[in-house]
Amino acid sequence: MKKILWQTMGVICVGMAYVGVIVPGIPFSIFLVCAAYCFSKSSKRMHDWLYSHPLFGEFLTNWGEKRIFPTNMKYVMVLMMTSTVIITHLVTGNIFAVFYSSTAMILVAIWAWRFPGSNEEHQRRIDNGKRIAWIK
Repeated sequence: MKKILWQTMGVICVGMAYVGVIVPGIPFSIFLVCAAYCFSKSSKRMHDWLYSHPLFGEFLTNWGEKRIFPTNMKYVMVLMMTSTVIITHLVTGNIFAVFYSSTAMILVAIWAWRFPGSNEEHQRRIDNGKRIAWIK
């Protein structure tokens, strides 16, 4: 029963990751990492499929091994967050909703930009003895 629950959650998370690639304001990366975790608990076949997926595989591998968050995805993330704040302001006109969502998004952006954006940057940080984000 647990295996079915984990696999179902994994499929839902993959679906949300696909939605997050398309829809502004919905992150794909957290759902993708959650899907990988769920599949690691339930299905080696689905876990392997996710890691070899042409859209998600490289991201998952780099994140899992080196904590690399690709620079181009950081730019897309900031663009999506900005468009979400603008849409929130235009649709609701609620300054508190805009303020609180903007604050949360700024904190997430700061967190993401602390990680290396490429294998070269990761290696450069190691060679210089610098931290890889918050971990050594």
